[in-house]
Amino acid sequence: MDRSELDLDLDEINRAFAGEDPRKLLAHVMEKIGPTRIALASSLSIEDQVLTQMLLKIDARARIFFIDTGRNFQQTYDLMEETMSRYRFHYEVYAPENSELEPFLAEYGPNAFYDRVELRQKCCELRKVRPLQRVLSTVDGWICGLRREQSPTRQEIGLLEWDSPHAIYKVNPLAAWSEEQVWAYIHRENIPYSSLYNKGFRSIGCRPCTRAVAPGADVRSGRWWWEDPGKKECGLHLPPDPSLNPLAKEEEMP
Repeated sequence: MDRSELDLDLDEINRAFAGEDPRKLLAHVMEKIGPTRIALASSLSIEDQVLTQMLLKIDARARIFFIDTGRNFQQTYDLMEETMSRYRFHYEVYAPENSELEPFLAEYGPNAFYDRVELRQKCCELRKVRPLQRVLSTVDGWICGLRREQSPTRQEIGLLEWDSPHAIYKVNPLAAWSEEQVWAYIHRENIPYSSLYNKGFRSIGCRPCTRAVAPGADVRSGRWWWEDPGKKECGLHLPPDPSLNPLAKEEEMP
């Protein structure tokens, strides 16, 4: 299906599904976009585990991918195996290109991200963003576990957005959920989750860039803790720019 043929009105869908069960939105976008043209990005977080369970119940053909940066916790890989066994599916796994990563490591070393924010962002670009671009080139929409309360940079996210950097739709079914709601669903549905959460971690990424936090601390305070909290993103989730939506521009034409 040509992307311009997708009948997805951002304002209408955000209004219609506000306050609704996230599974309703997931079912809607799966039907509209098609199970092979939309994919869930999973980092094995509690949010992504919830969405994995929801999505596979809606359609067993659902595409779920994992970006293997090469620096993940062993607990993350263990959880991948447990999750695939539980729900009887396989992740699509994407990794950085050695030809891109090796020159960076040779020049700056394996821990350059501690030196300055520009090098940390470059590391994230090579290990996360570029693999993401490869998988997103195969779909018309992607599903994420973002929530508004996670960080200052995510407070304005919508349930459905136009992801202008990648020119596809972005679905955030859990945008309005609290962390308490996520945990309640995890426990009610007996969904597997990383043992790191039991050790004080509240957000889990690459091992060198993630640490446990004190009770009551900000959800993402353990990520890149040496940086300004208002700028702590890896580049996977940039703010959407509705003005760059080519479909919206077509609709505005007389």
